Amino acid sequence: MGLLDGVLGQIMGGGENAIVANLAAKVGLTPEQAESAIAALTQAHPQPGDTVQTASDTTGLPQEILQQVLGHLGGEGGLTAIASSLLGKSE
Repeated sequence: MGLLDGVLGQIMGGGENAIVANLAAKVGLTPEQAESAIAALTQAHPQPGDTVQTASDTTGLPQEILQQVLGHLGGEGGLTAIASSLLGKSE
């Protein structure tokens, strides 16, 4: 879970593995699925079209689950912060 977990830990506070594991437990995914969902949402966010639909098409996860993940990340603004951190940019 490495890089993404570390970035989430910096953004949201908390231990590295705990962030994704806690999110996964809240929405009924494995930690690996949760990390995949976060990555897909983050990649889909700047693309044209619906972020959740695009991430669902990429991961095969239901849109309802991805919508929950998005909510726990702080919505579209949370995705912007994650993407900025992953790219080494500041808001």
